[in-house]
Amino acid sequence: MSRDADVPTLKTVTRTQGANAALKEGTVRPDGFAFDFEEIPVLVHGFRRMVRNLEFDISEMAFTTYLCAKAHGVRFSALPIFLVRGFHHGAIVHNTRLGIRHPKDLEGRRVGVNRGYTVTTGVWARGILADEYGVDLDSITWVLSGDEHVADYRPPPNVVPVEPGHTLEDLVGSGDLAAAIGVGTGHPDVAPLIPDAGETAFASFQASGFYPINHLVVVRDELLEARPELAGQVMDVFERAKDTYVDRLRAGAIDEPGPDDRRNLRAMEATGGDPLPYGVEPNRAMVEKLMGYAVHQRILDEPMPLDTVFPYSG
Repeated sequence: MSRDADVPTLKTVTRTQGANAALKEGTVRPDGFAFDFEEIPVLVHGFRRMVRNLEFDISEMAFTTYLCAKAHGVRFSALPIFLVRGFHHGAIVHNTRLGIRHPKDLEGRRVGVNRGYTVTTGVWARGILADEYGVDLDSITWVLSGDEHVADYRPPPNVVPVEPGHTLEDLVGSGDLAAAIGVGTGHPDVAPLIPDAGETAFASFQASGFYPINHLVVVRDELLEARPELAGQVMDVFERAKDTYVDRLRAGAIDEPGPDDRRNLRAMEATGGDPLPYGVEPNRAMVEKLMGYAVHQRILDEPMPLDTVFPYSG
C-alpha cells in the first residue's frame, strides 16, 4: 500500500520484541519506505493470513512455515532477518506414569504437537529427539491440535489430527498421549521429558554453535520485483533496530529483562559477540541443519538452495 508514489507505506506485521522494539517505538526509521504496523494479538493468525492470502507487505514468519510455503509456490520471499531464536529441549513434555525413562521410550507411541506438523518448534524438537537421543521419528504417531498454514501441504501418514473435543494437555495428562511438544505442564502427571532442559539446551548450543532460529521476515515478491532496492532497505532498518537492542543488552540498559532478554544475554556472554546475527553466511550451517530436519521429517522433498530460500539477500 502506498500513500506516496515515491515513499511507499508498507503494511507490516511483527510482534514487538527486543530485536524490533526500536522499529515499533519509531526510534529507528526506514529509508525509502514507511511502516504501517498492524497488531495481531495471536501472531500465528497473521502467519496464516500471509501464507494463504498475502494480506501484508512485510510479515514476521515462522521459518519452517516459510520453507513449506516457498516449496508450494507462495509468492513471498524471506530476508535473513532472524527475529526470534530459542531453545527447544524444554518444549517436550511427557506423562510421568507411563514408564518413560528416556526419549527413545517414545518410539511406537502417540505424541502430540501443538498446532501443525510444520510448526518450527516441533521441527526443532523432533530434530533434537532424533539427533541427540536416537529416536526413530517414523515409529511415532504425531497427533496435531491444528491444521497447517500451507493448505496444500500433506503430512506423512503417521501424522493425524487430535480427536474432536479433546486438547493435547488433557490427553497427555490422561496418558492417552505419551508426550507432547509445545504444551504446558499444568497437570500433576506431566513433566518435561528432558531433565534440566535449559542447561542441556545451552550445552548443545555451546557444542554446536546453533542458537536455533524460529522466525524470520518475508516480503511479498510483487513488491521486491517492482522495487529492487526494497530488500536492502528492509534488511538495513531491521538490522539497525537489532543492533540497538544488542547494544542495550551489552550495556545492561534493559529495565526488567524478560526470559528472552536473559537468554540472549547468556548467549552473548558465551560467544563474546552478537547473539542474534542476521545475514546468510553467519547462519548458513544452522539454516542447512533446519532444512535437513525438514527433509527428514517429510516437510520438504529435498533441501532448497540458499539462493532460493533467500533470493533477494545478495
